[in-house]
Amino acid sequence: MDYLEVVFSLKSVIANNDTETFALVIRHAHPADIAAAIAKLNLEQQCRLLKLAEPAKRAEIFGYLSAELQVRIANAIGRKPLVELFLHMSADERADLYNDLPEDQRDTVLPALAQIEREDIRRLAAYPEDQVGSVMTSDYATLAPDLTAAAAIEELRRIAPDTETIYQAFVIDRNRRLIGTVSLRELIIAHAQSRIGDIMKPSPVAIKADAPREEAVQLISKYDLLALPVINGGDMLVGIVTYDDALDVEQQETSEDFHKVASVGALGKSLREASVWLLFRKRVFWLLLLVFGNLFSGAGIAFFEDTIAAYIALVFFLPLLIDSGGNAGSQAATLMVRALATGEIVLRDWAGMLLRELFVATLLGLSMAVAVSSLGLWRGGPEIAVVVAVSMQVIVITGSVIGMSLPFLLSKFKLDPATASAPLITSIADALGVIIYFTIATTMLDMSVLEMGV
Repeated sequence: MDYLEVVFSLKSVIANNDTETFALVIRHAHPADIAAAIAKLNLEQQCRLLKLAEPAKRAEIFGYLSAELQVRIANAIGRKPLVELFLHMSADERADLYNDLPEDQRDTVLPALAQIEREDIRRLAAYPEDQVGSVMTSDYATLAPDLTAAAAIEELRRIAPDTETIYQAFVIDRNRRLIGTVSLRELIIAHAQSRIGDIMKPSPVAIKADAPREEAVQLISKYDLLALPVINGGDMLVGIVTYDDALDVEQQETSEDFHKVASVGALGKSLREASVWLLFRKRVFWLLLLVFGNLFSGAGIAFFEDTIAAYIALVFFLPLLIDSGGNAGSQAATLMVRALATGEIVLRDWAGMLLRELFVATLLGLSMAVAVSSLGLWRGGPEIAVVVAVSMQVIVITGSVIGMSLPFLLSKFKLDPATASAPLITSIADALGVIIYFTIATTMLDMSVLEMGV
């Protein structure tokens, strides 16, 4: 059953109170498609449909809804259904929902849960949003090293209903220190009486709970892991980050980086659900700041009024030149921001990257200078052509170096390199481009006049 069929079927369920059709939808449709269809309905209809599902399936569908919609539904369904929902949600999703709920809702839910569940929620919810602990789950499979392969398979079968994944199990000692990992495939092909300690992979890749969550994404991607174990300062296993949670983090981080590259603050919610006031607040600061930054371009033009008045043809090339510097800088900045974010390069690579960028920018500048020199000949003669060509070369090199270096500088001061955004780079390159262009023009054209006078 595809998404459109789900939408049509759910509308029929609502219109006719058709529980049989809803049962068919639950049986044949993916929970993600059901959640996407439910998200299109009003709040009353959303609550009605979710209550028709069995608790476990309801929690699974609920997990695919956006955080904002989850909170709205949680506030509308009442205490008992909310508690039941908490009991059937995965540990990490439950902690995320708990963090998003208002204080009075938290106080309502927690007393109805068992002590072990309350402690688990508090522990997972205590980590800051930017740390690995905030995206890990406590629903993981552990095995003792002295178990046999046959006994380990039986243990995984027993805990499978309450575990995020059984395809990767984690071997711990009596003090819960992580000592190895073993996959379900390795257990199946191993001899039934083989010890886990003999077939496990020792010293597995792991990450600290207080590490930046982007590092978890990088490790899972680098080592092709199904799940990344999370440890505390004493190497005790405290959770895992699954590959699907890592994908969610990567998507969120990528969206935030795109917003920053456009000089837009992090929205904290989907664009569809963002209010006009929120979008205004996230965009107005940088735009106002860049307005005043662009005054430097105007000041530069005003300073060279005499040159402009004497050689009016120079004005024709002004937008072309300063835009070229901004474009080159934006390209370089985008490459560096992404490389820094993925760990391809680090701060100590700046000198090497600078030399390479200078070489690349020189080639780019030469190519663009040749392209615009013919326009210079057409609009203003040989002297203007030389001025435009030399200015293009210098402006492109300057813009590229600024665009490439600014992300490193921000990283050096522990700031997000994504804030070296295209509008910021463009504003800096514009101001410098004006100064470079008219300084070169004033110098070269004045020299040309002197030579003619001689």
